[in-house]
Amino acid sequence: MSRAEQPSRRTVLAAAVVAAVAGSAGPATAAAPPAADEGPSDRERTPARQVDYRAWTTFRDWRRGSAERARAVAGARPGVVIGAPAGTADYTDPHTGTTAAWEYATWTSPVHRLAVPSTEVIASWNAHTPSGTWLQVELKGSYSDGTDTPWYVMGRWAAGDQDIKRTSVDDQGDGKSSVWTDTFAVDDASTGLRLVSYRLRLTLYRRPGTRTTPTVWRLGAMGSDIPDRFTVPASAPGLAQELSVPRYSQEIHKGQYPEYDNGGEAWCSPTSSQMIIEYWGGRLTAEQLAWVDPSYADPQVCHAARYTYDHQYAGCGNWPFNAAYAATFKGLQGVVTRLGSLTDLETLIAAGIPAITSQSFLEEELTGAGYGTSGHLMTVIGFTADGDVIANDPASDDNAAVRRVYRRREWENIWLRTKRYNASGKVVSGTGGVCYLYFPAHPSPRQRKALAAVGVL
Repeated sequence: MSRAEQPSRRTVLAAAVVAAVAGSAGPATAAAPPAADEGPSDRERTPARQVDYRAWTTFRDWRRGSAERARAVAGARPGVVIGAPAGTADYTDPHTGTTAAWEYATWTSPVHRLAVPSTEVIASWNAHTPSGTWLQVELKGSYSDGTDTPWYVMGRWAAGDQDIKRTSVDDQGDGKSSVWTDTFAVDDASTGLRLVSYRLRLTLYRRPGTRTTPTVWRLGAMGSDIPDRFTVPASAPGLAQELSVPRYSQEIHKGQYPEYDNGGEAWCSPTSSQMIIEYWGGRLTAEQLAWVDPSYADPQVCHAARYTYDHQYAGCGNWPFNAAYAATFKGLQGVVTRLGSLTDLETLIAAGIPAITSQSFLEEELTGAGYGTSGHLMTVIGFTADGDVIANDPASDDNAAVRRVYRRREWENIWLRTKRYNASGKVVSGTGGVCYLYFPAHPSPRQRKALAAVGVL
């Protein structure tokens, strides 16, 4: 996001939801509803939390789903693949106009009953999509009034951009809920309507006559019911620690590759993603970066922008697309969730896990930022002895200026609130604690304990 207080596409859409509170490709027929998911992670959920994250990652998870010619595979990183084509479907790419035939297979999760009846749900996934393959993620839920949503497309995704243009899908709604880029949202939360359960459906695609297949290792969703709030309770400092995370500025990329959201000034999300990817040891090869102008510094940031770009949203800030990009690096996985306080972030930092957070604010609301924004991503890497937030903020003039220290109380409030006043005095939305978490595919016991403590199992 640029430094200017400009309404992003996500903010404009989310503001419509706030206002309401205040006042397909592939087979058309769904698989038969699978049995309710009653795994251990469901029984162990803490009802007091305002967030419910559930993921399918194990061989047992994949076996429990309902498959139409998709097949579960075991191994060090279990997943689901195309076992054999269930059929062939035509897909017309809305961004190229090209129509092509694709073989497909589907996998549908069991019903997940939300421990937190939710106003919003965000799906995320980790997958390998070799050339000639791609995938679609859909969500279908049940409301608290006993009715169901349609199947909503939550993303059409490929790691590359040669087969299809990765995309969200606009104009999805049923009069009770809508999908805003990457977020399912109840249209009018003040009515008390909530989503009480959901299923996720994967459709895996490949070119006809080939044996290649996508492999999906993680599929999950975060449901939440965050109350409307302009301020949040203050948390007490509990950790003084800083992680050594690479520092990259989005601002040095101004004017570069404007076809990706007008260039680097808007690349806060992929720049933040690349910082944490490299913290975990993820590296791009010279061959992968060969397309970047050799005169540009930090070409990996340009690469991250290209490969997180959502051609419908026309930006690099699609949350699940960033998590999926991170998981294309060997040994990494990524999720989108919400956290409840800076105490949650301290728990992660203590285990060596940095986080990418989404926030919006006026310049005067965050001392030392030097800008205001309607939507911005930055990387939290630690806490000072006084409990203040140490962040790698990509909205900095150069790499050397990226490390910032922000006042704890100010930072916590701009991140966790769901409502705020913009520069015109209008009430608009806040993200309510959204963050990306990238961590090893095989976390250490300490890392697993920290992730479990913040609801990511």
